[in-house]
Amino acid sequence: MSAAAAVVELTTPNRTAEPAEEKERIVAIDVLRGFAILCILPMNIQAFSMILDAYFNPMAYGDLHGANYWVWMLSHVLIDEKFLTIFAMLFGAGILLMTSRVEASGRGSAALHYRRMGSLIVFGLLHAYLLWCGDILVLYGVCGLLVYLLRKRRPRTLLILAVLCLSVMPFFLVRGGRWASHAPAAQLQKLEDNWKPPAPEVAREVAAYRGSWLTQMTYRIPQARQMEAPGYLFRLFGLMLTGMALFKLGFFSRKPSPKLYLALIGMALFLGVPITLYGVRVDFAHNWDAGFSVFYGRLYNYGASLLISFGWIGLVMLASRATALTSITQKLAAVGRMAFTNYIMQSVICTTIFYGHGFGLFGKVPRTGQFGIVVAIWIFQLMISPIWLRYFQFGPLEWLWRCLTYWQLEPIRRNAQLALSHGGRSEFHREGTKAYELHP
Repeated sequence: MSAAAAVVELTTPNRTAEPAEEKERIVAIDVLRGFAILCILPMNIQAFSMILDAYFNPMAYGDLHGANYWVWMLSHVLIDEKFLTIFAMLFGAGILLMTSRVEASGRGSAALHYRRMGSLIVFGLLHAYLLWCGDILVLYGVCGLLVYLLRKRRPRTLLILAVLCLSVMPFFLVRGGRWASHAPAAQLQKLEDNWKPPAPEVAREVAAYRGSWLTQMTYRIPQARQMEAPGYLFRLFGLMLTGMALFKLGFFSRKPSPKLYLALIGMALFLGVPITLYGVRVDFAHNWDAGFSVFYGRLYNYGASLLISFGWIGLVMLASRATALTSITQKLAAVGRMAFTNYIMQSVICTTIFYGHGFGLFGKVPRTGQFGIVVAIWIFQLMISPIWLRYFQFGPLEWLWRCLTYWQLEPIRRNAQLALSHGGRSEFHREGTKAYELHP
């Protein structure tokens, strides 16, 4: 669900196995990651502020009329599953990039990589079971352990394997839809109750999350286990393989023609968006019935999300080249460099706002109000990230992750002279763009 957290640091290959320096960073990818970490929040906030089923089924909880409807509609069409797709592809590209740096120094990358993924899984488990059930880091870490084994395959092989993995979910959705069309009434009713919980169950979940931190555990733990279901693994695995293949083909560099990125935007607007809208239409035509929407209804957004994701990538890649947008892209790059920290920060802020150990607003804020909170968090993170990076090389969680990965205490404070010479800004134009080219 959350997808958030393609928090791997993408750097160009060098001759050491040390963490990458700032000059090696790839700004366009930092911008893309920063944009994605902000844009995932309009979907995630629905799971922070309302019962979990409302994330998947808008009819399960909350008002869905007027402006509230349009907030949900735009989030579903433009955001839902799209940035999960982007994060997973970036994560796969990042694994390939990091391991190739290490191997270029003549060292093996396995121990480093498995420490990196192992620590990510630990972070994810703490996040999921102690803070918010919607964590995605655990699944990223598990998939990362496996996708590493295929990192040296040719792009064509990676893409074929990716298509096979991405086809698993549609296969089971179609199979489930056929089962639902002949299932006994009692089983369908059980499915419906899980899809749209009855009022007493809704009241219990709302009361739990408005209660103490310990009271929240009665729902957070089983819901976290639900989110770690193996069904998500095939999709994430396929997307990471796609990211590896595209990285090897130079897709995430500045080499592709702007015409390619414009074509991807057009594909998203004229193919991906209409498919998603049609899926919404048929879901409402079936009154979001579980027998249809849980299975057949999910196919539309599942398939179209890949098309729309590439449209977003094309848009961000073009924006990262535009001098007129330098001010905002610098801020987005800073958010992207601190993506891990910003992802967890969003959870801390939102659980404080909505859960009982904070302000206890769970279930009380309509979708329009939720979006207002999203905008406030966007502004805060766009402001605080560049300020932090003016004095420190990494975000606090990025630094901790690096220390655990490289098994040594890494310096975190920025060199004072470097900070003054850069003015705390990203090096967008200091040496042109050559320093940020990808060389797969």
